[in-house]
Amino acid sequence: MKKIENKIMLITYADSMSANLKELDEILHTYFTDCIGGLHVLPFYPSSGDRGFAVINYDMVDPAFGNWDDIDRLADTYYMMADFMLNHISIRSAEFKDYMEHGENSPFRDMFIHWEEFWPDGNPTEAQYNKLYRRKANYPYIAFTRKDGTIVHLWNTFFEEQIDIDPYSKATQEYYARNLGTLSKHVPLIRFDAFAYASKRPGTSCFFVEPEIWEVLDIGMEPLRKTGTEMLPEIHENYQIQLKMADKGYWVYDFALPMLLLHGLKSGRTDRLIHWLHICPRKQFTTLDTHDGIGVVDVAGLLTEEEINFVREDVEDITKEARQYIKLPSMIKTSDGKFKSYQLGSTYYSALRCSDSAYLIARAVQFFAPGIPQIYYVGLLAGENDIESMKTNPDPRTINRHTFTRNEIENAVQKPVCQSLYKLMRFRNTYEAFNGKIHIGEDKKDGTLSITWEKDIYHTTLNADFKSLTYCITYYDKDTETDCTL
Repeated sequence: MKKIENKIMLITYADSMSANLKELDEILHTYFTDCIGGLHVLPFYPSSGDRGFAVINYDMVDPAFGNWDDIDRLADTYYMMADFMLNHISIRSAEFKDYMEHGENSPFRDMFIHWEEFWPDGNPTEAQYNKLYRRKANYPYIAFTRKDGTIVHLWNTFFEEQIDIDPYSKATQEYYARNLGTLSKHVPLIRFDAFAYASKRPGTSCFFVEPEIWEVLDIGMEPLRKTGTEMLPEIHENYQIQLKMADKGYWVYDFALPMLLLHGLKSGRTDRLIHWLHICPRKQFTTLDTHDGIGVVDVAGLLTEEEINFVREDVEDITKEARQYIKLPSMIKTSDGKFKSYQLGSTYYSALRCSDSAYLIARAVQFFAPGIPQIYYVGLLAGENDIESMKTNPDPRTINRHTFTRNEIENAVQKPVCQSLYKLMRFRNTYEAFNGKIHIGEDKKDGTLSITWEKDIYHTTLNADFKSLTYCITYYDKDTETDCTL
């Protein structure tokens, strides 16, 4: 398998650009040579829901997508990342079914978090309940009836097909070791999805609780340290959490960049963005779009509430037709007792009102920002909001999860915006200066931005104007020994 490289990583489902992994391999080779260096195939295991994130079994690749040979073939061409859920497991898993079958005699009994046993008094006080960081309006548990007739209430953070697990349980730790050991044989990088929810303590938010979160992380990392496999934690929350993770030397996501760029491109201001580029982690993966929405909570403190609302209201205006089909908007309940907007549902291209110039500036800034860029498959094709799919699937994330046919891909890659995008991607993947030092220009208060990378004789500079929506990239060409314009 290839190790991590400083090249753009594609995020895709196994069946969103193709029917399976073999076809994905062929499509990437045909249309995106030199554009993609890394590949994050979203959960490709047998699953019972949440588009793969309710994993039944990590031991195999879903037969609908292929097998481990297909993963290994891709991993020889691209440095790959795979998902692992520290916080939850499918209710269709062998472990959960064994507990439902054998009850107190199941070896997996303590793998699951029993609601009444978690709280010292059997249930939370009103104050404890209100302090919980929740993804849904009701209590975060589900009632199950075991074969012996006993009704148990088990912690459930997300969807009904996913049940939370206790990282301190011996059974859970054996589960971690077995499955992470399997994954580390095939990929150099594993993403711990939603791992901040695995730190639970009565009287807290039960989200990124310290010091428990670091204990949980050590438990999850133990199998990976044996193989030298690296880990990327997935946390959609305030940017300061990413800074904490980075301080401990972990890879992190830059989930603040998407909203900061939207704010800059819609307002013509670059001051907020420039401030973040100066202080953001350097060992990170940057994003504009993912399989989820555009994070709102990530930028609190980097943007004011008024600035966040300015972006949110504009995106909601763009997506007003689609939002009529949404039953449950993307919200969180925080410790202040209020539900707040969590993510915006839109493709990034649509969020910029399908402006080619704005979209290319956004990608150019992402590619010049500190870290390794990731690009979601919909963004790779400058895809627009999928309103038709929303009519039959009210999950807000459906709007940004279009399944492309081969014909749609062939048409999309010919669009001028995509041709310009791929030129940028090839330059980012191959120009040596991006392996050197970065210099972020100071805020000139005029809506411009300048970023320079330098290594040895190589240097390249991005100058962007967020008011006129224009940009220019210059670089030193070794062959001509002159500065050229890309």
